[in-house]
Amino acid sequence: MKDLTYAVVGTGAIGGYYGAKLTRAGHEVHFLLHRDYDFVRANGLRVTSCDGDFLLPLVNAYDDVHTMPKVDVVLVGLKSTNEHLLRSLLPPLLHPGTLVVLIQNGIGLETDVQEWFPGQPLAAGLAFICSAKTEPGHIRHQCYGSINFGNFSCQDDALFEAVVDDFCQAGITARAVDYAEARWRKAVWNMPFNGMTVAMHAQTDVLLAHPATRQLIYEQMMEVIGAANALGINTLDERFAQKMMQMTDEMVPYSPSMRLDYDFHRPMEIDYLYTRPIAEARAVGFEMPRLEMLERQLRFLNADDK
Repeated sequence: MKDLTYAVVGTGAIGGYYGAKLTRAGHEVHFLLHRDYDFVRANGLRVTSCDGDFLLPLVNAYDDVHTMPKVDVVLVGLKSTNEHLLRSLLPPLLHPGTLVVLIQNGIGLETDVQEWFPGQPLAAGLAFICSAKTEPGHIRHQCYGSINFGNFSCQDDALFEAVVDDFCQAGITARAVDYAEARWRKAVWNMPFNGMTVAMHAQTDVLLAHPATRQLIYEQMMEVIGAANALGINTLDERFAQKMMQMTDEMVPYSPSMRLDYDFHRPMEIDYLYTRPIAEARAVGFEMPRLEMLERQLRFLNADDK
């Protein structure tokens, strides 16, 4: 297969990091930027990383998707609160075989995008990474960095496998996994920690240090696992919840993306992170009372709901 060309839509903490790693490895990557377009054009893209810092002094930066070329793979790093923008952002980048990888949080994303773009190959990108972008053109990668790819509708196995290989060759731990399992596996961490860091106004380490919140987070994780099991995903159990707790214990103190959105007065990703998975679980007779309460608290705090 020829060398793949990439576009990053949503050059933030996650999309920007993976796009930068691919660029550094020699791949052709085109970045769509918004607020920091002028800065990146003039200064490049900097990654401060636990795995080693690097600067890309020249990148293919754009502020208008219509000036970008069509590519083989689009990496979507937009917040799901901006999912509707994909209706206009994606078409200029696509040819019929372009694989769109949604590196986003939540449940139901691919289903919605597929309705907008019938027949377009889609995949999920589930990133396990602590990363933030709080300055123009500067991504701070704190720890982890692996990504799982779940094939939603790509019939071209060679293309899908080539994307996984490109990430691995760029120094990123990447693997192909079952799509539904991957989405719910990520939700086991995302649903408790994203919302709890907002509702309790505390980072991950503080939440786990207190017995009451530690127990509550574990119970929330088990709700997600119970929902996944009710939906036929039987590979997740209490051992995975314990593994996620241990992994978070070993992390640097961290504010997930929802906490940063709240701190910077941006809308939070409640619909795909909470409302959709709660509804999918309820549709098969499984209730998630702790996470439903957390969803309601987040609705109260959310900028868009006031």
